[in-house]
Amino acid sequence: MTGPKGTKDKSMKKVQIEIAIIGSGTAGMGAYRAAKNHTDSVVMIEAGEYGTTCARVGCMPSKLLIAAAEAAHNARHASLFGINVGKVAVDGKAVMQRVRRERDRFVGFVLEAVDNFDDDDKIRGYAKFSGDHTLIVDDHTEITAERIIIATGSRPVYPPHFDAAGDRLLVNDDVFELEDLPESVAVFGPGVIGLELGQALSRLGVAVKVFGRGGALATLHDPEIRAYAEKTFAEEFYLDPDADVSEIRKVENGVEISYVNKSGKEVTEIFSYLLAATGRRPNVDMLGLENTSLLLDERGVPKFDRHSLQTSLPHIFVAGDASNDIPLLHEAADEGRIAGNNAANFPDVRAGLRRASLGVVFTDPQIANIGLSVAEIQERGEDCYAVGEVDFEGQGRSRVIGKNKGLLKVYGEQGTGLFLGAEMFGPAAEHIGHLLSWAVQQRLTVSEILDMPFYHPVIEEGVRTALRDLNARLHIGPTMIEHCLDCGPGA
Repeated sequence: MTGPKGTKDKSMKKVQIEIAIIGSGTAGMGAYRAAKNHTDSVVMIEAGEYGTTCARVGCMPSKLLIAAAEAAHNARHASLFGINVGKVAVDGKAVMQRVRRERDRFVGFVLEAVDNFDDDDKIRGYAKFSGDHTLIVDDHTEITAERIIIATGSRPVYPPHFDAAGDRLLVNDDVFELEDLPESVAVFGPGVIGLELGQALSRLGVAVKVFGRGGALATLHDPEIRAYAEKTFAEEFYLDPDADVSEIRKVENGVEISYVNKSGKEVTEIFSYLLAATGRRPNVDMLGLENTSLLLDERGVPKFDRHSLQTSLPHIFVAGDASNDIPLLHEAADEGRIAGNNAANFPDVRAGLRRASLGVVFTDPQIANIGLSVAEIQERGEDCYAVGEVDFEGQGRSRVIGKNKGLLKVYGEQGTGLFLGAEMFGPAAEHIGHLLSWAVQQRLTVSEILDMPFYHPVIEEGVRTALRDLNARLHIGPTMIEHCLDCGPGA
């Protein structure tokens, strides 16, 4: 087949194509590039602005806000090292100007990439299925595609009663459009987004209270680490992961929230804004999937094979946040590439490379989840694994830099000594998480990791301590020595 140029009738343009990709985010762009390596008969359909969630409203602008917050926090705590900087003043307008300026720069890089795509391959409008092979784009184009990739991303979702906050309701997409920092914010949802933004705003001088339901905290599964993290965050800002909130009302100067505080007292308080950070929903509900014979799960998302990205209809694939399987940029990029290659090579569909699980939360201390979680390991059997750990409060390098808070737990398989995964709340988790995820993907044993070099003094020596503890509990390594003489002080 040729490209998307089709014949016109009086009412609608008709397009015959090999591959139609719905969405131009990280997964959609990855799918497009992969498919174009095999065929020129590809279209990419986009209704909104070009640019990825990460660049526009996700990982990049949030990290810009966090970077400003870290600068303010470090200045306030410089006295720990005998450095006195005086009163720290935060210019909220300047903070938000830099966030938007640098955010727009990152978005610009994405737009440059899209600009390099063939204009004939780009179709603007909302796509909706009218059959297993047919898409209607707004009221102007009918596309018949041999293969289709759903890469429509996700959007914030919150309970309906939050609408009572009126124009004082924010989702994370809105935060970065604020021209100045607000006086106060009630954050609902102590997940990844809620904790990152809540702590950042607090460190920038915003009065923040974070409310949750059910006791969950970010991506932490281990009860001891979760309790440690909750206590640490609560030293900076009000945090109740299992809050009892009775009413939300819009008032003249903000949003009024009634809740039972942690002392058991009914409290009514006015906040400038309510920030809903209660999760994201896959953008598949408006695609007309009911007009197809796709099998859907309980969320209304097409059922799919996470290794090939193929759905119950062999010619349709789903990638990125549209599945909400692992909503991370590097996973979306991988999935887009896998889906694009498989759509182009259909019916020769192959399992693509799925990397070891790695997730990072950019709070301070940071959170990292690597490989298998405790729950996943326990499904194999209660006696099949062992746990090693380290407390960073006494760890040498961590104390030197004043970042000595946190716990790391590492998991290994009994009998084989295979390293299975880890959970961490502590310093430099973004870097340690990478090292340990590489070890998981390479299927290293705990002994093999311990044979690697460890410099002194570095935070990674804490990882060695945890792994030595694990090896001892696996009955492979020697019994732990409390003060190891060949490790250096504080290792």
